[in-house]
Amino acid sequence: MNGLEKEERGIWSRRDFFTRLGWGGFGMFGLFALLGFVRSAFPRVLFEPPKRFKAGRPEDYVLGEVNEKFKQEFRVWIVREETGLYALFAKCTHLGCTPRWLPAENKFKCPCHGSGFFKDGTNFEGPAPRPLDRFNIEVAEDGQLVVNKAKLYSMKPGIDPDEQYPQSILKA
Repeated sequence: MNGLEKEERGIWSRRDFFTRLGWGGFGMFGLFALLGFVRSAFPRVLFEPPKRFKAGRPEDYVLGEVNEKFKQEFRVWIVREETGLYALFAKCTHLGCTPRWLPAENKFKCPCHGSGFFKDGTNFEGPAPRPLDRFNIEVAEDGQLVVNKAKLYSMKPGIDPDEQYPQSILKA
């Protein structure tokens, strides 16, 4: 063999392998960057429930009971008492947890720090600084109750919630 002939070698040399590996890595990076760019054109959207919703007819609610039908979807309890109907915001005024209605004890109890609230929302135990808030409730033209979560009645401590915002109670 003379010095001008090339040596027989495998399919790729080491240099060819690392060159192709580098270009492959660059291509993968470009592909993931393109996918990320395309994904950013479709943002993740958080859908919130509507601020106003129909809650049935006033006669659907039993006198003296707390209705939990809308607690999961709208975070609202609807209570019917002799004075009328009112919609309580199911959010503890301490740290925002969702209290539980305990019918045997006739009170709301927050599982986070033990705040307790009477049926009308008045706080009586635990660290909650004030009563539960209420939403506006009214009767629509078709006779159904409409709860408007955009109109919040923020209760102050030490004053009966029924006296603070008489408009928060629907006389029925």
